[in-house]
Amino acid sequence: MKGISPQSLSEVFASVETNKKKGWKKIFAFIGPAYLVSVGYMDPGNWATDIAGGSQFGYQLIWVLLMSNLIALLLQSLSARLGIVRGLDLAQASKTEYPNWANIPLYVLAQIAIIACDLAEIIGMAIGLNLLFGLPLIWGIVITVFDTLLLLFLLKRGMRTMERFIVSMVFIIGIAFLVEMFIVSPVYTDVLKGFLPTALNNQALYIAIGIIGATVMPHNLYLHSSLVQTRKIERTPKGIKEALKFNFIDTTIALNLAFLVNSAILILAAAAFYVNGHYQVAEIQDAYRLLEKIFGKAAPTLFAIALIASGQSSTITGTLAGQIVMEGHLNLRIEPWLRRLITRLLAIIPAFCTILFFGDSALGSLLILSQVVLSLQLGFAIIPLIHFNSDKKLMDEFAIKLWVKILAWLSALIIIGLNIKLVFSQITIWITTAGSYTFLIYLVVIPIAVACFALLIYVFIKPFLKQNTTLKKQLPHGEALYIHTERKIEYKNIGITIDFSGNDEKVINNALNQGGKIALYTFIHIVETAGATYHGNKVMDRETQLDETNIKKYTTNLTNMGYLSHYKIGYGSTASAIAKIVEINKIDLLVMGAHGHKGFKDIIFGQTVDAVRHKIKVPVLIVN
Repeated sequence: MKGISPQSLSEVFASVETNKKKGWKKIFAFIGPAYLVSVGYMDPGNWATDIAGGSQFGYQLIWVLLMSNLIALLLQSLSARLGIVRGLDLAQASKTEYPNWANIPLYVLAQIAIIACDLAEIIGMAIGLNLLFGLPLIWGIVITVFDTLLLLFLLKRGMRTMERFIVSMVFIIGIAFLVEMFIVSPVYTDVLKGFLPTALNNQALYIAIGIIGATVMPHNLYLHSSLVQTRKIERTPKGIKEALKFNFIDTTIALNLAFLVNSAILILAAAAFYVNGHYQVAEIQDAYRLLEKIFGKAAPTLFAIALIASGQSSTITGTLAGQIVMEGHLNLRIEPWLRRLITRLLAIIPAFCTILFFGDSALGSLLILSQVVLSLQLGFAIIPLIHFNSDKKLMDEFAIKLWVKILAWLSALIIIGLNIKLVFSQITIWITTAGSYTFLIYLVVIPIAVACFALLIYVFIKPFLKQNTTLKKQLPHGEALYIHTERKIEYKNIGITIDFSGNDEKVINNALNQGGKIALYTFIHIVETAGATYHGNKVMDRETQLDETNIKKYTTNLTNMGYLSHYKIGYGSTASAIAKIVEINKIDLLVMGAHGHKGFKDIIFGQTVDAVRHKIKVPVLIVN
């Protein structure tokens, strides 16, 4: 576990300058975070619900999309407000407010939601590759593992590069559907009628709930509260107000673009399928085939390209959200590429098993299930978000006004109520269709649902309870200590790792500067040949003999200069062998030379310095 910085996404925290810019350049400096968030509002999960709604009910449910977008705009602006004003993301704020016993399940639920979201991206990417190139779905799923490399590249290039990539994906999706609108030519007077709220029957209500659940995603709330902190702002009331204003503009533009894309998908489904009598199109593959049948090759090709762009962009933002919830709730940080790979593998397993045991046609049902899982977690993000923005002690003059609070709680009530209904309906369906496995629903699913509901109630009432007199620490580190003494630290046994390169002289000189002629210097070299790995100190190959001859020269040289020195040779695994020598010889300072390589070379050749540092308990001086 690495040391955790108190900042959210610390590697890009305050990395985009805004203070020195004016006019349009100032606005453009703030534009970006909401676009990364917006891709979650047009991911493959949204496609499934929009296509189902458009094919079954024509333009009737457009008003549901509009309502969902307005709610999303409100909640995302609250998320941005939290990050800007308090300098905390939603996960960090939750850890501050709630006890550890509640934070662990909150993290688990958030992580499950991210995996469920990633599952939708995997399925969407696999379907897109299948439709465009004829690649079997199971191979498309395997290929999605490798987008970890794309994320690694984008993170290395900085936040602005990542934002440009995401915006380009959104642009591709938007252009694809704009062209398709011209191809299908909907009746726009009928489209406008869809913006008028109408009564919904049971089936329409079910689809509407799915649209809301797929539109307002929990991981986006964590993500947005962190991404706004990538902008460097003046921490003054004026600077904060300015940041809130520009981020609201950013959020409004980005989410309205997402709304237009979702509307385009629903309108496309209504104009292409509902009008032509195809009322039960719920599978993305079916939509593609019908588009080809009705309109020729152009429309379905654009459809597949947009689907791939949607899956690829959403998967990157899901990774960032995973990093945020892990660091915020658990104070744990691992390498982003590894975090991405773990999430992707956890999402691939159910997709892989579904194809193997139930066939390609079952992926559509799995996609809907992923949205049910997202719906279940949504309340655990919305309720704390509203509480934190309402807290006048912590938000001061930036706490939300009463009318905003009423709208926010009303939105939460609508979303949570509808999502509870969705979960209840789904459990009822499972009970009636599970057959001999019904007992598992009662034994596992229902207890988990009840426990989640109890936790939801606690999350709601906890901030209303009497607060502790001492404020819980918001930072993962302790407070700075007062230094009472200037006592000099003397090292008596200094280890020097050598590899007989041009860097050895610099490493040795740095070691001598630390101990002078008082310390004992232990030269350390590890033989890494295949023979050394298997036979240890019994090996007597040519390389081992040459290495021992060379290390004796270093020892003799230092002895002639008046220093105390000897040598130790280890065998096999470099890091483990060095750590063993340090422990046995009671070395109290280790001086090492850095490899000088990074990136992929670290993956190929290893990171000896880091590996050694985590295995020993003495100070390490690294010489580049």
